[in-house]
Amino acid sequence: MLLAQTVRAGRQSRPCWSSEESMCRTDQIRSILDAHGRLAVDVATLTSTSNLYDAGLASHASVSLMLALEDHFGVEFPERMLRRRSFESLAAIGEAITELLREQAA
Repeated sequence: MLLAQTVRAGRQSRPCWSSEESMCRTDQIRSILDAHGRLAVDVATLTSTSNLYDAGLASHASVSLMLALEDHFGVEFPERMLRRRSFESLAAIGEAITELLREQAA
């Protein structure tokens, strides 16, 4: 059985079905990164494994990004995740968010 989870995507809400959660979440992370990452490149050109620091993510912007992610997904990054590698790519951020949401649901 697929359960819909309504998530915010910018100003619009759209359902994320469980089989599509990862792609939906990546789109949301990409949008948040575009708004808060202050990258030197267009976020749309990044792959899921592109190094965000090589793309221009600075330490100050990574804090803004983290706060925006926490607000959007309703999670809080614990100290153990406050590492450069947690924010080095879209995939790494997605894995961290997934882990935090699973911990929250347990």
